[in-house]
Amino acid sequence: MQPLTNRSKVIVNKEMSFMERIYIPAIVGGMWTTLKHFFRKPATVKYPDEQRPFAPVYRGLHVLKRDENGAERCTACGLCAVACPAEAITMVAEERERGEEKLYREEKYAATYEINMLRCIFCGLCEEACPKEAIFLTDRIVPSDYVRQNFIFGKDLLVEGVEPEKRIDVTVRQKHIQEKKQAASTQA
Repeated sequence: MQPLTNRSKVIVNKEMSFMERIYIPAIVGGMWTTLKHFFRKPATVKYPDEQRPFAPVYRGLHVLKRDENGAERCTACGLCAVACPAEAITMVAEERERGEEKLYREEKYAATYEINMLRCIFCGLCEEACPKEAIFLTDRIVPSDYVRQNFIFGKDLLVEGVEPEKRIDVTVRQKHIQEKKQAASTQA
């Protein structure tokens, strides 16, 4: 068989020394590496019982906020859906009826509001685009599941409770977003 090139490969058949033949230095080196790592603190944590601290700007599970009176802030303007690069947010707007003034702040509200958590990239552009400060990403982890349909979160999972003790604190996120907006306005 003819070689493809005229280059030849030099093969060195070096004899192994006595220490290399008995493999003891290699075994001792491997044991030393194992012993060094044996007494270190493990990198893993026992998750359900213990959690690692999150960064203050961590973006997790979404929440639709209510105002001080318990009315939903979202006016179904659609800016969050337009700003979403993954197109994970869908909503249907409706006009409020008489007697629903305590439920919704403005004449228009989101009758259905859904976020597909499998498409969401947790970029935070939805909360930056919202003029009413209705949507925020919290420091909570999105729960896992085996069924794809359970990752489409509707208003039943996104809207926070009416009672003050069921409200979700997003002051750290609000402060971070305001600082980001001020930095952008000073640069422009």
